[in-house]
Amino acid sequence: MSDVQPKLRTLFCLAVLQNFFDLPGSEIGLVWKATGQMLRGIADIPGADILGTLDDDQTMVGTSPNGWPWTAYVLADMPDRDSVVAACNLFRTIEVGEHRLWRYIRVEARVGRELAIPAQVPA
Repeated sequence: MSDVQPKLRTLFCLAVLQNFFDLPGSEIGLVWKATGQMLRGIADIPGADILGTLDDDQTMVGTSPNGWPWTAYVLADMPDRDSVVAACNLFRTIEVGEHRLWRYIRVEARVGRELAIPAQVPA
């Protein structure tokens, strides 16, 4: 029997909030810099593997205050629940001027397991 725990397949759902759109153009770059810091922060969590990202900003314009539809997604295999919490905590700790990233982007993490695709059965 193996003691190795399977990683948690995690979908981080990101919603850009109205506060971002209310910023003067000269301050938008601060949010993008903080967003890059957040993405790097998730990738740097020991044992985390980012499998892919999706940014829907070209075909979705405006806020997503209630979550759906989300603006962007990060799909990752995370080593455990504490690492998922640490990733979400980046939104509370990364500074954007005098505020935190969560003022501009909301996150929700969906945690599950990999849904394996079965091999094709010959006819």
